[in-house]
Amino acid sequence: MIEVRGVDKSYEKERILKDVSFTVGKGSIYGLLGSNGAGKTTLMRIIAGILKQNSGRVCVLKEDVFENSVIKQRMVFLPDALYFLPQYTVKQMADFYRGMYENWNEERYEKLKELFNLNENKKVSQFSKGMQRQVALWLSMSVMPDVLVLDEPFDGLDAVIRKKVKNLIFQDVASREMTVLISSHNLREVEDICDHVGILHNGELLLERDLDDLKEDIHKVQVAFKDENEHILESDLNIVYQERRGSVLLLIVKGNENEISRTINRFNPIVYDRLSLTLEEIFIYEMGGAGYAIENILV
Repeated sequence: MIEVRGVDKSYEKERILKDVSFTVGKGSIYGLLGSNGAGKTTLMRIIAGILKQNSGRVCVLKEDVFENSVIKQRMVFLPDALYFLPQYTVKQMADFYRGMYENWNEERYEKLKELFNLNENKKVSQFSKGMQRQVALWLSMSVMPDVLVLDEPFDGLDAVIRKKVKNLIFQDVASREMTVLISSHNLREVEDICDHVGILHNGELLLERDLDDLKEDIHKVQVAFKDENEHILESDLNIVYQERRGSVLLLIVKGNENEISRTINRFNPIVYDRLSLTLEEIFIYEMGGAGYAIENILV
């Protein structure tokens, strides 16, 4: 598991992270979301033990991670900007990982070779960006980490490979209770893989929620009434957004779904439909309600 408590980080006079706290439980997949420049990469590098925070504490598997070689044997950090040893082939990089990590699994490596279908005798530098990302994932998953920290892991991958990688992560979480932290500014990409999400903006963690709980608390409905009396709903519902589309009113409402339905049905709507909300929409309305300029938060 990962525990971040009151973490601050500054470079010279610029404060990058501001009192950030959250926990990623064992066997959980946590999505760390936010805009470019929010501080996600700095936070990931601190969690990986590459950087040291100015204050606060970061524990991985219940131990301080910075300069802890034992814990680093059990975790893998895959950064956004990949690095491979110059002129090395995939096979040579595998030899390097094999010598670095005690839990390297040769059987897993051979199995993933079939999954990714890449030439292990080819220099990594000769692959495309997306294929280099596949090599990095191939090697990382062969280490059999207890904790996997991924910064923009799906960048450059096509739809088929993204699906394979997500399934691979699911399998390791289910079978080995691997703990995963994924940083991304693309909400659509992480919606179907994470069970918990947090959003970072200007170095602060603005919102942290279980994904299921988040979806249960905010709803999208469209309604129409014979008599235009929908203004009555405003005093009975916690409406965070409304938009008229002809005779139909689109509402984003916070609260219990059953209570919302009972309230609306009291006014005998001639149209009443409950619509699905994407994770992106949920964050837009959650953060918009908190007074943040959402166009500056989400990409």
